[in-house]
Amino acid sequence: MTITTITTTSGVRRSLAATLLSRRGSVYLNPQASPASSPAGSLAGITLLEADLIERGFLLSNELRQVLAGCSDTRLATIGRALTDDIDAALGADRDHTPLFRSFPASTPTDTLALYVDRVLTVLLQSPEQPCVLCGSTATVHPVAPCAHLVCTACFDGADLAACPICQCRINANDPFLRPQHHRPIAGTRRALPDRLRVLTHGGDLADRKADAAAELAGLLSRTSALSPQDTDDLVTLLDEAGDRTDLTWLPETIPARETKARVLAWLLNDPDQYQAVLPAVTARITTATDILRLEAVRSGGDAGLVTPTRFTAIPRPLRRALLQALEGLDVNLVAEDMRRHAQAWKHLAERLHPFEYATRYPQTALAIAALRETKLTDDVLSHTLRTTARRVPAASTNRPKVTLALWSAQVETAFAESDVPRALTLLAQRPGELLRRLDHVLRTAADDHTQRVLDVLEQAAPRVAPAVLLSALGEIRTRTRKGTERVFFPKGGNAKAHIVADERDPLPGAVVDRAVSILTGEILRRAGRLTPADTAVIDAGLDGMIAPFAERTASRALVTLPRGSELPLPDGRTVRLFLHWMESADSGRTDLDLSTAMFNDAWQHVGTCDYTRLRFAGAAAVHSGDLQSAPAPQGASEFVDLDLDQLAAAGVRYLVAAVFSYNNVPFDELAEAFAGFMSRDEDGNTGAVFDPRQVEQRFDLTGQARASVPLLIDVQGRTMRWLDIVRGVTGTHHAVHRHANDLATLGEGLTSLFTSGARVGLGELATWQAAARATNVVLRHLDGSTTTYQRHPEETTTDFAARIGTAHTDRQLDLDTTDVDLAYLVRGDLPLAEGAEAYALYPAGLDARQVRLLGASDLVSALVPQ
Repeated sequence: MTITTITTTSGVRRSLAATLLSRRGSVYLNPQASPASSPAGSLAGITLLEADLIERGFLLSNELRQVLAGCSDTRLATIGRALTDDIDAALGADRDHTPLFRSFPASTPTDTLALYVDRVLTVLLQSPEQPCVLCGSTATVHPVAPCAHLVCTACFDGADLAACPICQCRINANDPFLRPQHHRPIAGTRRALPDRLRVLTHGGDLADRKADAAAELAGLLSRTSALSPQDTDDLVTLLDEAGDRTDLTWLPETIPARETKARVLAWLLNDPDQYQAVLPAVTARITTATDILRLEAVRSGGDAGLVTPTRFTAIPRPLRRALLQALEGLDVNLVAEDMRRHAQAWKHLAERLHPFEYATRYPQTALAIAALRETKLTDDVLSHTLRTTARRVPAASTNRPKVTLALWSAQVETAFAESDVPRALTLLAQRPGELLRRLDHVLRTAADDHTQRVLDVLEQAAPRVAPAVLLSALGEIRTRTRKGTERVFFPKGGNAKAHIVADERDPLPGAVVDRAVSILTGEILRRAGRLTPADTAVIDAGLDGMIAPFAERTASRALVTLPRGSELPLPDGRTVRLFLHWMESADSGRTDLDLSTAMFNDAWQHVGTCDYTRLRFAGAAAVHSGDLQSAPAPQGASEFVDLDLDQLAAAGVRYLVAAVFSYNNVPFDELAEAFAGFMSRDEDGNTGAVFDPRQVEQRFDLTGQARASVPLLIDVQGRTMRWLDIVRGVTGTHHAVHRHANDLATLGEGLTSLFTSGARVGLGELATWQAAARATNVVLRHLDGSTTTYQRHPEETTTDFAARIGTAHTDRQLDLDTTDVDLAYLVRGDLPLAEGAEAYALYPAGLDARQVRLLGASDLVSALVPQ
C-alpha cells in the first residue's frame, strides 16, 4: 500500500490505493502464508487498528480482518499506518487544528468589541519595560516572536491562546508565551458513529487491484457529461495504472464526454515514442474541430473546458500532420462553425499547426482557418488554392477580398429575428441538443399554429439528445406554467457561480407544457427500459431531497459526493461544528481566511452573524473559535464555528448560510491547501477534541481563483442542510460577512426556490423512473423504516407504473429480508443485496464492491444514453 496525498489546491493527486479506497471501499493485499493460528501480537495489532479506524468512522469487514490476521506484526503496522494516513488525508485529520482560543468554545470571549479595544490599546500605548496599559502589572509584558508585539501574560492567557493576541498571527511554537495547555478529559462522553460510516472490504491482491482500476476507468470513460474535479484527478491516476499505450484494447471506440476524451487522448500522446501506435487511435476519435482544440489545451496544461485561455505549446510534426488530416476529414462548414465558437483560441492554435504550409494537402482545413482569420485573397499560390477549394464548398464565398462561410448559428439567429419559426425549426432539428436547450425560447416564439410542429420536432429530436440535456430541459419546461419571479443561471467557468436575475418571461400554456413533459419523460422511461431488467428494486424515500447531478465540472472535491442543490437531514447531535483549515504558500504570502455564518429569519431578513467581528451570537447559539490571521507552513491555521440549532431557532433564526472569505483577497488556489467541512457532535461542545475525525460528516476543498465560497445552507427549524457549493465574486479586501448579508440572502432564497420548484430533476425521481422501467416489483422504503410495495400489473404501461409508485395504490408487501434485491437506490447501503446487483448509495456503508456494482449519482444519468 502507498501513503497518499489528498488532492489539494496545489493539484496533488491521490494515490491508486487511496483512489480505490474512496471509490470502492476496498483494501488490496497480496496473500501471504498464514500461520496455523494468529499470533497474539497480530490479534492485538488488529484490535488497535480497528480502534483507530472506528475513531475515523470506518470498520473492517470480517474477511479483511481475517486477511490482516495472517500478516506479520511489521507488515500489519505498515498496512495500518498507510491505511490511516489515507483516511486522515481524506478527512483532513492529518493537519493541526489548533484554534486561536485553545479551550474553544468555553473560552471564546463574550464581548468581541472589548477584546478588540484591548488589542488596539496595547498596540497604540504599550511600551517596552513599562507596566501593562490594561492592568498595570509590572514584569509581565514581553515581546512575542516573530511579530514582536508586546503582550501582557497577566491579561492574555498563553495556556489558551494559540497565536499572538494582538495581531492574531501564528507565533513560534517554542515562544514562552504559549504555555502548555491543560487538555480536557473526554472519558464518558457519547460519540456516535457518523452517518458516512463505511465498512472496508478486502479487494483481493494486486492483480485484483489492477482489474478494479480498469473497471473504475471504464466507468469514468462511459460518463456522458463532464467529470467533477475529483473524478478528473482519479481519471489520470487510473490511466497510469490501467491504461496501456501499446495495447489499446481498454480504450472504447467512443468517449461521450468531450472533456474526458480530450484528457484521455492527451494522456495517450504524453509519450512521443508511442506516436506510431497511438496516433491512429487518437485521430479516429476526433469528430469535431473542438476536439482538437480541447486536446491541445490539455497537452499544453490548460483547461479542457476551454473557459480560460491557454498558451499552446509546440506541436511535434507527426502530431501536427495527424491533426490537420483529422480536420480535413470533417465537414468544412461544421469545422468553421466550431472554430468560430472559440475564435481567439483557434487563431492561437493555428499558429502552432501551420495550416497554410500544408494548404495543398489539406485545402479544406486551410479554407476554414482562412475564413476564421478573414485572410485577404490576392494573386499568390495560397489564394489560388483557397479560391479553388471554395468553389467545391456550397456555403463558401470568395466574392469579397476574403473567404466567407455561412454559419449555422447565424442562420438560426436570423430565422428567429425574422420570426421564421419553420425555418428555425428545420435548422434546430439538425442539432437536437440545441433544440432542447432553447426549447422554452422556441415555444414562446412560436405562434399557436406552429406549436404543434415544435412538439412534433421535439418528439423526433429527444431520442438523440445527451441525458443531461434531456433532464435539464424536462426540469426547466415543467415549471413554466406559472409566472416566475427570478431565474438562476450557472454559467460555465472554472468555479461554480450563480447569477440571479428577474424572470420576465410569460408562462406557457398548460397543455403545451404537459405535452412537452410527456415527451421528455417518455423518452427517459424508454431509455431506462433498455437497461438490464430486474425483478425487485428498492428506493429510499430519503433520496427525494437530492438533485440529479448537473455542472459537475465545478463540483468541489469532497469526502461525500453530494450533487449541488441536494438537501439532507442533519445528523443527530447536540452541535453542528463548522471547520476551516488553510496553509499559506510562498506565492500567497500572509493569508487570512475567515469562517463566517449569516443568520436570517423566515422572510430572509438578516438577523445576525457569527464571525471574527462577533464571536458569539445569542449567547452560545453560535460560537466562533477566534480569528487567526496567518497560516504559515507546516502548521497552517484552523477556525471553527459551533452551532446549537435549538438555541438558534429560539433566537428567531430560520436559515443560516455558511461562508468562507479571503479577507485580504488571496485566491484559494494560491494557497498550499485549503479545505472546510462540518462535524456533528454529540457531546457538550466544551469537552472532547476540537477536531474529531470520527465526527466529520463532510470535508471539501477550496479551490480556484475564488475569494469567497458559500458551501451550504442550513434550515435551522427543519434541521436540514442544503449543499450549495457556490463561489461568490468579491472584490477588494477586508471582507466580512455582514457586508455581504444582502447578497447571501438573495443567493440563499434564490437557490432554495430553484431547487424546491422542480426546475431540477430530483435523484429520487430519476430512481423511480429507472426502477419502474426495469423492475417488476418496486419497494419504497420510507424514512421511518416502513415499506410499501408496487408490482407492475400485466396491462400497466411503464408510464402508469412510474406514476403509481409513491401513491396509496400499493400491492402485496414484500419481505426484504427474504427477497433477492437486484436493483437499489439508497441513502445508506444497509440493505442485503443479491450478488451482481446494481446499487446507488449516498453512504455505501457495508456494500461490498466485489459483490455489488456500486453506482455514483452521475452513473444514473449517464446510463440513459441516446439511441
